[in-house]
Amino acid sequence: MKLIVIPFLLFVGLSFAQNDFYSEDINVTPLIEGTLLLPSPQKEQPLVIIIGDSGPTDRNGNQQMMVNNALKFLAEGLYTEGIASFRYDKRLVKLIKHRALTESEIHFNDFIEDANAIYQRFKNDNRFSEIYIIGHGQGSLVGMVTAQIGANGFISIAGAGQEIDDVIIDQLSKQAPGLVDNARTSFDDLRATGAAHNYSPGLASIFRKEIQPFLFTWMQYNPNKEIAKLQFPVLIINGDKDLQVDISEAELLKNAKPDAQYEIIENMNHIFKEIKGNDLENSKSYNIHNIPIMPELISIISDFIKK
Repeated sequence: MKLIVIPFLLFVGLSFAQNDFYSEDINVTPLIEGTLLLPSPQKEQPLVIIIGDSGPTDRNGNQQMMVNNALKFLAEGLYTEGIASFRYDKRLVKLIKHRALTESEIHFNDFIEDANAIYQRFKNDNRFSEIYIIGHGQGSLVGMVTAQIGANGFISIAGAGQEIDDVIIDQLSKQAPGLVDNARTSFDDLRATGAAHNYSPGLASIFRKEIQPFLFTWMQYNPNKEIAKLQFPVLIINGDKDLQVDISEAELLKNAKPDAQYEIIENMNHIFKEIKGNDLENSKSYNIHNIPIMPELISIISDFIKK
């Protein structure tokens, strides 16, 4: 997770229509809408619930000025393998669209509640033989908490292995080492009292008052502890060209869940695209709508589900 992800309320999600796939658009709650892709409408099949990354990310994995369709391509790739999927717009998308967003009222637990509601919506649907949860980026932590209520398996793609304050401290140590001590003190204050006041102006994007409640509630979850609670098959995936989540984070998850399947995909970046060039090529891929995702990702996930 790179530092610029933390101010998560900057972009409005964009959606794209489905073509050539049997799909249903479903409203799960007043704030959660998504698309169900159903390869075999008359046949029982496994279902994956796909939980997106940080920010107002829509069901296709997009935000305004960042259209790469990563989650759309993931769902469509699984469809070709006979695996149904439900992916959804995060609640921030609708709140921003209706000018109803109050940043200070958004908590990390809201995302868990949304994912729980989706699981409850499908758990008794006889079209589905099993339910797996896929969490991408921030959605990995949301997914591993949600999966504890009864999923058949969990898949983490580019998920952090540390608490979010430690992730940010690691980022700062590489990007702005002069801010590390102040950030550590501010995180400690936030964890202890629910508020941080004496932070450097250079850290305002992280600690500004309006998003401190969100950050505080996010800090209450430790991915190492949450993934260790899972008593069913777990798959941990990372790409070695991920600019946002280092492979070391995946290694931490693997250490916490030794029996998990662990896969590092060569040349895959954070949004599942193949990158053979430099960081500039990598960054540009975030806003190219028609680059396919790596087929290895589809095959690894589908093989895991079909075991």
